[in-house]
Parts: sequence; structure tokens; C-alpha cells
Amino acid sequence: MMKLSISSLRLSSLTLALGLAIAGCAGDPLESGVDPFAPMIFKEGTTAMPLNPPNKATIQPFYVSQQTIFKFAVDTDSILIGNDGITRYIVILTSPNGNSQVQYEGIRCDSFQWRLYGTFENGVWKENPLSSWNPIKDHTPNRYQAALAQGALCNFSSQEKNIKNIIN
Repeated sequence: MMKLSISSLRLSSLTLALGLAIAGCAGDPLESGVDPFAPMIFKEGTTAMPLNPPNKATIQPFYVSQQTIFKFAVDTDSILIGNDGITRYIVILTSPNGNSQVQYEGIRCDSFQWRLYGTFENGVWKENPLSSWNPIKDHTPNRYQAALAQGALCNFSSQEKNIKNIIN
């Protein structure tokens, strides 16, 4: 009788363990909504235009290519590393005749895209109502977004999170 109850206890324990193991494997990630292999859906955070013009004390020129005749600089005070994966910044483009254009832009490293949020005209920031994400072109003379992405803002296809690394 004692042997029968020990055998029965072992069988019950084994059945319980097997049932728990099967129940643990039964979770379907698609049903739970947490699929680790599903593509990430990009959701851009809100973007406010800068409040001030570029800070002349923190403007840093950067190299773009031998083919360009323009000069490029970024206001290092304006660099904002967003939690949404976008790095936003003020860039200054200067033509050979000395005319400058100041723009507020963003770069997504994961998709290698850029966006023009607005321009600084007549002492006022003007939002770009037709702003959309565009591919960064790497093989053009004025490839300044590519120079910024590859040289400072991105660490391959991920966003650089350290502002000191970006400025260096």
C-alpha cells in the first residue's frame, strides 16, 4: 500500500511538472502582443522649433567632400539627442559668395533618413509645413547629412547617445 501511494505521488508530480512545462510553452507572442521578432514601428516625438538663432560661439564647421564648394557648420548647442531615435540640430550652409542658409533638421540613423523641420529667415524660425523624411544621399557633392550621420550623429545604424562623442 505504501508503494502504491509513493508511485501515485511520483506520477502526480510528473504529470504536474509536465503540465506546467507545456503551459509555459503555450504563450503565443502574436496573441500576447509582444513579438520579439516583429519590426519596430517608428513613432516620431513632437518637434518644437528652436527658440533662438544659432549661437555664434558654438558653431563648429565640418568637412563634407572635396567636390563641394559650400561650407557647412553645425551649432553644437542645438544638438538634441531624442528618445525617438532622431538627432535634431541647426546646420548653417554657406555659399561661395558668403550667403548663408540656416536650417533645423533631424537625422534617423536606423533608416539613414533626414528631415527639414524649418529655416531661419529674417530673424524668425519658420516651420516647414511640407516636411517629410528623405533618404540621405551619400554620393553627391553637398552630402552634408551623410557627413553628419557617418561622422558624428550615428554609430553605424544606431543613434549616438553621447554628446561628447558627437562634438568630437
